Amino acid sequence: MALHHAAPGELISVSPLGGDLLSMSTHAVFKTDMMEVIRIILRAGDRHLQQAFQGELTVQCLEGAVVLHAMGKTLSMKAWDFLYLASGESYSVDAVEDASLLVTMMIEHGQKD
Repeated sequence: MALHHAAPGELISVSPLGGDLLSMSTHAVFKTDMMEVIRIILRAGDRHLQQAFQGELTVQCLEGAVVLHAMGKTLSMKAWDFLYLASGESYSVDAVEDASLLVTMMIEHGQKD
């Protein structure tokens, strides 16, 4: 079964998953030529590593608690915390508690690899 990606104008809920959190998996909410939004699901003790991404991005903690490592800093994030990262930054996230994150990535075109 293919994952559903939201269409333009479609209402999307990013409310906390609560008791359903552990039954969910990381998935793309939608993707276009210019941006992608992903809901990342982490269980306590999990690590998510993002190599340098060529485009600006934001990370919002929707629920739970994580420790985010980026730009030489270690930041504790809890529900409703929001972070912006410039293009080319790598980051990693360690889940302190079961958590879900909303990551928005602005896709840069014409980048040389």
